[in-house]
Amino acid sequence: MVALVVAVVPRTDDAGESGRENGRVHSTISQQSRAAAGLADCPPESAPGAGPLAGLVLECLADGEPVDVAAVLAGKPALVNLWAHWCAPCARELPYLQQYARRAGNAITVLTVHSDPDGAKALSRLRGLQVTLPGLLDAEASVRTAVGAQAVLPLSVLLRSDGSVAEVVVRAFDSVEDIADTVAVELGVTI
Repeated sequence: MVALVVAVVPRTDDAGESGRENGRVHSTISQQSRAAAGLADCPPESAPGAGPLAGLVLECLADGEPVDVAAVLAGKPALVNLWAHWCAPCARELPYLQQYARRAGNAITVLTVHSDPDGAKALSRLRGLQVTLPGLLDAEASVRTAVGAQAVLPLSVLLRSDGSVAEVVVRAFDSVEDIADTVAVELGVTI
């Protein structure tokens, strides 16, 4: 028997460590906090983006710069993991995602998306877990909304190289092999 454990995403109107400017949410995370987390840089834009994430711009957790999500994922398969600092199942799977990304190398882009406005707590949680994957701050759950996913965490969006959604995985991965098997079935990427 398999148990499904997910966390319901709380609705919040509080921007927490974020503010609004020109209708967009931006965080006020210190550069010192960003540096202490030691996250990998967000991927560079590789091509114009397509699919449901086209036109979506989020903040890179590593440096605070805006990132065109579809443009950095264009051209190769991707695993986009949505998580939050308060989500226990998310914390259990993040180290597996990091191990998977190391094994996969350049075969697939692995990107985390913190689906909560408190970027400082995201950085603290990642630092505590020793997870340094590239990540984005999504204070308004824009990625989840764009792909039509449920309001639960964790979830992972598997994208084809053309930006289309192959699968939305609404559960926590329980091992590196679980990730590898799921990605192989849904995206044809084997490692």
